[in-house]
Amino acid sequence: MGFVDRQVVMKAPLFSALDEESARGLLDSMTPHRLARGESVFHEGDPGDSLYVILTGKVKLARSSADGRESLLAVLGPGEMFGELSLFDPGPRLSTGHVVSTTELVSLGNDALRLFLADHPEVAMQMLAGLAHRLRRTNEGLSDLVFTDVPGRVAKALLDLSDRFGRRSEEGLHVAHELTQEELAQLVGASRETVNKALADFAHRGWVTLGAKSVTLLDLERLHRRAR
Repeated sequence: MGFVDRQVVMKAPLFSALDEESARGLLDSMTPHRLARGESVFHEGDPGDSLYVILTGKVKLARSSADGRESLLAVLGPGEMFGELSLFDPGPRLSTGHVVSTTELVSLGNDALRLFLADHPEVAMQMLAGLAHRLRRTNEGLSDLVFTDVPGRVAKALLDLSDRFGRRSEEGLHVAHELTQEELAQLVGASRETVNKALADFAHRGWVTLGAKSVTLLDLERLHRRAR
């Protein structure tokens, strides 16, 4: 594994509380995976037997309704961890992990992880802190669905994506989110038509420039105001 990959993965709660030697040993014991867009890491209902840390690429976590509609719960990128809920609450997967772009990740089975945590309880505390942060974001998302209109939710989603995937360019903050229009609408929790209308309005106002599976944020201040 290259230096950059190691630097990225060390940001995950699983590693951030460890010294370099312990972190390197744990990482070397994990199983590497490489998946292409459209492939799945796991499916809703599968046994929850391991966790994953993303090295490169993006993974979306989604749930499906009985009639086949899909709700996008989150889009995760390098350094982020997922699948660890099953360690603390054994049971089937509650979501499906779809690969958004070619992704490299590493996994660790729950049995091996439990043995590791027995010797490194500080890592368990970091993982619980990570879960608490995710729960807080989920609660905020539920509140947004009730109290915030669609344009406000679109602005908030763009800002959230820019925090993890944004890169400075001459124009502004370029966000290669690699989501289709439908996936972006699922993330916001609204129809594609309503989300597209909000994006077109933002572009007309000069707040963003729209691209193919990307967006460049030009006026962060106004987007933050609209997201409130």
